[in-house]
Amino acid sequence: QVQLVESGGGLVQAGGSLRLSCAASGRTFSSYAMGWFRQAPGKEREFVAAISKSGDSTYYADSVKGRFTISKDSAKNTVYLQMNNLKPEDTAVYYCAASRSIGVYTTPLRYDYWGQGAQVTVSS
Repeated sequence: QVQLVESGGGLVQAGGSLRLSCAASGRTFSSYAMGWFRQAPGKEREFVAAISKSGDSTYYADSVKGRFTISKDSAKNTVYLQMNNLKPEDTAVYYCAASRSIGVYTTPLRYDYWGQGAQVTVSS
C-alpha cells in the first residue's frame, strides 16, 4: 500500500511555470514506476509523463514534450512534474499515480495507487 499526496497546483498565466510535487508514503518508493495524468472537465483522464522505478527512463505525451519534466527524489520519496511554458490547454486536475507493474505504462489501467489531484489553471 502507498499513499500519494500532490501539491503545487495553482493559477498561472500562459507562458508561466509551475512545479507539482507528489509525496509518497507506505511501501518502498523505489518499488513503483510513477506517472502523472491529467483530466480536464468533460474529458477522459490522459497520460502526461512517467518515470521508471530506477528513475533512468522517462516518457512524455507529445503534447507536453519539451515543456514538462518528470523527476524523482528517492531520498524524499517524492516525484516532481516541472511544467514550463504553460498553455491554457494544460488546464486540468493533475494526478500522481504509482504502478507495481514491470515496465512503464501510459494507460491509467496499469496504475494501482492515485493521489487526490491538484488543480492547475492556465489563463490566457
